[in-house]
Amino acid sequence: MTLAPEPALPLAWPVDHSPDRLAITEANRAAAAWLAAPGLWPVPVTLVSGPEGSGKTHLARWFAAQHHGRVIENADREDPETLFHAWNAARREAPLLLTSRLAPREWGHGLPDLASRLAATPLVKLGEPDDELLALVLAKLFAERGIKVGDDLIRWLVVRIERSLVAAQSVVAALDAAALARRRAITIPLAREIVDGQGEFGF
Repeated sequence: MTLAPEPALPLAWPVDHSPDRLAITEANRAAAAWLAAPGLWPVPVTLVSGPEGSGKTHLARWFAAQHHGRVIENADREDPETLFHAWNAARREAPLLLTSRLAPREWGHGLPDLASRLAATPLVKLGEPDDELLALVLAKLFAERGIKVGDDLIRWLVVRIERSLVAAQSVVAALDAAALARRRAITIPLAREIVDGQGEFGF
């Protein structure tokens, strides 16, 4: 029997950012606690900053669902005038959450009035996910695809893939594609072939 060739790229799969699927660990607990109480913010705006795959989008959607707040993702790429007016509107309307991979001083928008407001905006920083968060996300991503895997596989992946939620999404997609192509279960031997064979997933 001839097997279908293994796909060169991971299969696309929608990522579930539903607010009720948010995983909270020590890596993001302080950020979640801050976003849970916008009434205590010194100003009605907060900026969440962190590298790609650190969980900004999921936290932002959780915040919006909890507080009916406005969210502007990738705020560093937004039109400065739009940001300026959104910041002012937050004083009269719903709280505003901005997300960005960059700190405001790196945005380079050149609008002094906006710069002064961003300087007064609380900054919540996210770092790389910890082992617990990465494990929870991997388990969630497999479950979303209807794939049952053992805890031993999750532990094996946690210490071998890049510490980012983007890497977790990519490796789950690649393992799913490889398992379908080879008609095999997703096990540590298969994961070793894929992870060790494609350096994009590892440290």
